[in-house]
Amino acid sequence: MCLMETLTEMISNGSLSPELASHVRIQFDKSMTEALESQVKSKVTIKGHRHTHRYCNNVWTFILQDALFKKKDSRENVGWVKIVACDSNLLSQ
Repeated sequence: MCLMETLTEMISNGSLSPELASHVRIQFDKSMTEALESQVKSKVTIKGHRHTHRYCNNVWTFILQDALFKKKDSRENVGWVKIVACDSNLLSQ
């Protein structure tokens, strides 16, 4: 969320155009996708109570309550978590 807030602030004070901010967001998404595909080797399981789910414009949004993240030897409870997922093939369009 910090990236979006920073870009919005930069657009508001005139130091960045909305078009350039859009390009920054797109490049960030592409870079994160590449890094996750090539550098992340572990898996995490997430369980929780689905509070809300949405599907709009090829994007899934899930809000989970009392989520439990499990990885090999560790567990972490989180009160609320928001997961936004889209088809990575859409990033190349």
